[in-house]
Amino acid sequence: MTIGARVLGFGTYRPVRVVTNDDLAQRVETSDEWIRTRTGIATRRIADSDETTVMMGAAAAEKALAAAGLTAADIGLVITASCTSPSQIPGASPQIAHRIGALSAGALDINAGCAGFCYSLSQAADTVRSGSARHVLVVATERLSDYVDWDDRTTCILLADGAGAAVVGPSEADEIGPAVWGHDGSRPDVIRVPGYGDNLFRMEGQAVFRWAITLVPALKKICERAGVAPEELAGVVPHQANLRIIEALVNGLGAKNAVIARDVVDAGNTSAASIPLGLARLLDAGELRRGDPVLLFGFGAGLTYCGQVIRCP
Repeated sequence: MTIGARVLGFGTYRPVRVVTNDDLAQRVETSDEWIRTRTGIATRRIADSDETTVMMGAAAAEKALAAAGLTAADIGLVITASCTSPSQIPGASPQIAHRIGALSAGALDINAGCAGFCYSLSQAADTVRSGSARHVLVVATERLSDYVDWDDRTTCILLADGAGAAVVGPSEADEIGPAVWGHDGSRPDVIRVPGYGDNLFRMEGQAVFRWAITLVPALKKICERAGVAPEELAGVVPHQANLRIIEALVNGLGAKNAVIARDVVDAGNTSAASIPLGLARLLDAGELRRGDPVLLFGFGAGLTYCGQVIRCP
């Protein structure tokens, strides 16, 4: 019997502290109107000292387990997508697995920037299909505020913190479509944290925008591989980079009947965490229902991209 895979439940964690555009305008030369016009962002969540990458990831993971009706003991593998792990060694995933009590699970980190959740979801689905693990926990957790130059008005207005998680398990009907992915490794400097003493986030915003809007054919290929026409999609959840990119991608795709995730408006850009955060918001609001086909698409640092169509849990 062929084993399929599906998402059993989502969970999220949003930091308590809300930072408005007016708050940022007290530090850098900007305004609420300037930020909204260029990014669509009104507010963002910024983590306090106790809201670490691991803590937020574990909190989202526990909610995902509860939504799936499982316990940590049921998890065979934990995959954490993050570009802001608290250290290079050890990774975040073993720490999250230990914190939630998944003591017999495998654990690994994936860093694919803002596409990390979609890459991790694909790996989780393949792990379940192969029988290597019955249930896989995917965690996407980011504390980007640690890398923000708060005096750079082009980037401090964008980045934020948060975590999302999903539990993937077996299914008679496969509900996680084939991944479509790719990269442009010729431009590693477009989005970067240089390191070697310079740990501040740098981005060439116009270059990223121009690259991102060329990815519409990838979105159409995702639908084709999933056997779903764009107009049949109930939802589209792109990486929440900024509202202009989101709207350009969705308009190019032609998903006329889909609800669109716009979590970026009050949550900012949370990198790998943005897709599970955006999708969970639509589910919680009742805008998507069980079985609805939703296109997920992450893109960013690397440059990398990845996406798939899933059926809502």
